[in-house]
Amino acid sequence: MLGKSGEKVILLGNEAIVRAALESGVQFVSTYPGTPASEIGNLFYELSQSRVRLGQSRVRLGQSRVRLGQGPNRLGKGFLFEFSVNEKIALEAGMGASFSGLKVLVAMKNFGANVCQDALLPLMYSGSLGPMVILVADDPSCHSSAQSEENSRFISYLGHIPMLEPADPAECLEFTKLAFVLSQKFKTPVIIRTTTRVSHQRAIVKLGKFESKIRPPVGEFVKDKEKFVTLPPRVLEMKKELLEKIEKIRDFAEKSSLNRVENERNDINQKIGIITSSVSYLYVLEALKELKTSVPILKLGFFYPLPRKKIERFIRGKKKVLVVEELEPILEKEARELAKEVNPKLEILGKNLLSEVGELKPESITVAIAKLIKKRYNIRQTVYNIRISRRHPQPCPGCPYWLVFGALRQAVNPEKVIWGGDIGCYMLAGTPIIDLQDYLFCMGSSLGIGHGIKKASQQKLIAFIGDSTFFHSGIPALINTVINRSNPLIIILDNRTTAMTGHQPSPGEKIAIEEIVKACGVKNIKVLDPANQKEMIEAVKDFLDKEEVSVIISRHPCLFVK
Repeated sequence: MLGKSGEKVILLGNEAIVRAALESGVQFVSTYPGTPASEIGNLFYELSQSRVRLGQSRVRLGQSRVRLGQGPNRLGKGFLFEFSVNEKIALEAGMGASFSGLKVLVAMKNFGANVCQDALLPLMYSGSLGPMVILVADDPSCHSSAQSEENSRFISYLGHIPMLEPADPAECLEFTKLAFVLSQKFKTPVIIRTTTRVSHQRAIVKLGKFESKIRPPVGEFVKDKEKFVTLPPRVLEMKKELLEKIEKIRDFAEKSSLNRVENERNDINQKIGIITSSVSYLYVLEALKELKTSVPILKLGFFYPLPRKKIERFIRGKKKVLVVEELEPILEKEARELAKEVNPKLEILGKNLLSEVGELKPESITVAIAKLIKKRYNIRQTVYNIRISRRHPQPCPGCPYWLVFGALRQAVNPEKVIWGGDIGCYMLAGTPIIDLQDYLFCMGSSLGIGHGIKKASQQKLIAFIGDSTFFHSGIPALINTVINRSNPLIIILDNRTTAMTGHQPSPGEKIAIEEIVKACGVKNIKVLDPANQKEMIEAVKDFLDKEEVSVIISRHPCLFVK
């Protein structure tokens, strides 16, 4: 991964982003772990901790092993890295580093982008000083994002944030490097938006130059209230400046090779076309190969701001255009608006042929393109008559959560308790095997929602929250529960790691959770090992009937914690 310039290696999309950041001379990296972006933080963490020798060694990232290539150099500590407490804090730390002149990368999954919007939107008004790239990884089909199928492309419109969408690992490298250049040129943060299939796709990547540095960077914050204080009336001037900046970036996008037309020909197929972006572009290529045909393609690397003139030139004179994109039809709506001016008779196809729910598949795109070119096509399917027993996901054998769930079933009647779920391995309590989860929404919400239920009803309630999630967003909810006087039983599952996303460090390794809970005003606190089933059962029975909020800290390390 850290091989010689010009060497071709096979990388994950996430690994290519790390490589691109290093080639760009990144100086500060912050993240909160979240799949499908987790490998970015994992790799930077390993590199920042170990003064890796760039020889034949390897760095372990969860279950994968990343090749470090050849060379006599050491990476050293040429950049600053942190696993932040949550994504908002990660972004704010990156903002401070950028305001001090450093080159910054902040990485998160889609829901993390929601968490940090409070800081992200005003950041766009001030802009960045040191180049700043924000990686946001979406998860169509909810492979690891159970709460909702989010489309983070909308954030670029909400905040006027430049957004690039790579389709494969090679583009992850190219686009990330360009994002640092764009940010430097226009003094604005730039988002790289990936999806699970881009982040976890492997492909050949050609490496560029890489310079290792031994000492961490030193920046300097220079006071400038006109730039860094977003208060009226200056804030309205800042918005006007941001909109002007976006139009300049749009001019840049019009000329950029990231937006390109392919398969232009002077035959009947010139009257039809396909507009696409991200991994959908690869599916389109696969579909065209399957159909043994060629159709003009406008491949968009810039999602925001869109190169409107390039789109107008592409659709002018065409009779039909198919827009291939995952999730909501944003590009399709943009194309329809532009067509009103330059080609009112144009027939635009999109979500009338392709699903708005879940990932797109090459087969469905092949069928859609076949309809576009009026070619008969039947999906070839092989049906295997194999009977497979249905299995549900469950915690690992020997996981300490089994001890907790088993004790709870002995301590109470599950039907007479409301069970609050949260984000972590203990989400699996919602499967039929365990069946101890009555609501699940977002990080920390087991406490916030649980408080609301207790204020509104007389029902007994037990809320689960993990150690990392507690530090992420559980503390404010706990304080709210205390000061507004409700009495749920909260079980903090302290397994000494951020297990679900790859066993990243947890703040609980350095800060005692029980001291935080006590400082929040909780009087009923018990720290125990769930291996002592008798103590666990007695604590649950005792605390569930308390008139004030109670907290049990169930402390037992994950099996994979060394």
